[in-house]
Amino acid sequence: MQTASFSEQLSPIEWGPLLNSSFSSDLAPFASRKIAILVDENTHDHCLEFLITGFEALAEAEVIMLPAGEENKVLEVCFQVWETLTEAGFGRHDLLINLGGGMVTDLGGFVASVYKRGLAFINVPTSLLAMVDAAVGGKTGIDFAGYKNQIGTFTAAQATYIDTGFLHTLPSQEWTNGFAELLKHALISDGQLWQDLSKIQDIQNELRSETIQQGVQIKVDIVAQDPTETGVRKILNFGHTIGHALESYYLNTETPLSHGHAVAIGLLLESHLSVELSTLTKEEFLSIETRIKSSYALQIPNDAEGLWALMQQDKKNDNGEVRMCMLSQIGACVFDQKLALEDFEKVLFGYSS
Repeated sequence: MQTASFSEQLSPIEWGPLLNSSFSSDLAPFASRKIAILVDENTHDHCLEFLITGFEALAEAEVIMLPAGEENKVLEVCFQVWETLTEAGFGRHDLLINLGGGMVTDLGGFVASVYKRGLAFINVPTSLLAMVDAAVGGKTGIDFAGYKNQIGTFTAAQATYIDTGFLHTLPSQEWTNGFAELLKHALISDGQLWQDLSKIQDIQNELRSETIQQGVQIKVDIVAQDPTETGVRKILNFGHTIGHALESYYLNTETPLSHGHAVAIGLLLESHLSVELSTLTKEEFLSIETRIKSSYALQIPNDAEGLWALMQQDKKNDNGEVRMCMLSQIGACVFDQKLALEDFEKVLFGYSS
């Protein structure tokens, strides 16, 4: 069992089988208190029974089920969770366990962070995306007015338990979804990891637990330097300026993009911009383009103005200017780079249909 505690401000992360972990010890202080388990429809069906039957302390836990899907990561659903907690008599010294993917850990963390000014919560991520990104780092958030993660807090989970056994419950597309965040971690910080990930053809069967842990450690190390994203933590948003805009653009259409798929396209376009506006070489870009195209369909609209309007709501922006991250090379990233509409249009129109 390996535990990584990366900041007094943030939560410890524990790797390995949940049944052999410190999870029971974290539940012990709540023996005489109320515990709720937040799930969505998928984790209710595939993960909840394992959790409840494996831990006696959870036998009487309140189960709160969310509808699955990013479109449900909104205030209206938060209201329903708060109402349930209130009606069940939860106080600020009780516990919420977020059992699920990124939508569950994002929304559950936010719900807990503001309920009675702070309810303790534990993250048990069940998807690759949640393990490598959403459940790690102390960010909570929900979407608002059609924009990604517009409302949220920096609030540490009491602990995060990463048991890769949960990944066996995932369909193949969810592996691809989470893989995009691993690619991002490699691009911004670790050229050798990028080389390793570039060789993987069958993500579901070739991606090793050790490689996942290596990618997560990159995020852990960056967040430890800058817990509240005032500086270097911004590089974790590489691919997300355009990626979030794409995700929002397609959210309520017949062809929605998953978060990871949108981020993967964002990695491609922002890497192309890094060739034009930073020091990324064309050779390096070609390796990125090849890797992205091999796993992700390029669903890109010919609507620069529509995407630009969404990008103007990005949280990294400053003084009315769109700011983004760019690669100086594979394994190194710079942040707070200004982006002009004409440069964005030039790259977008090269790929859009």
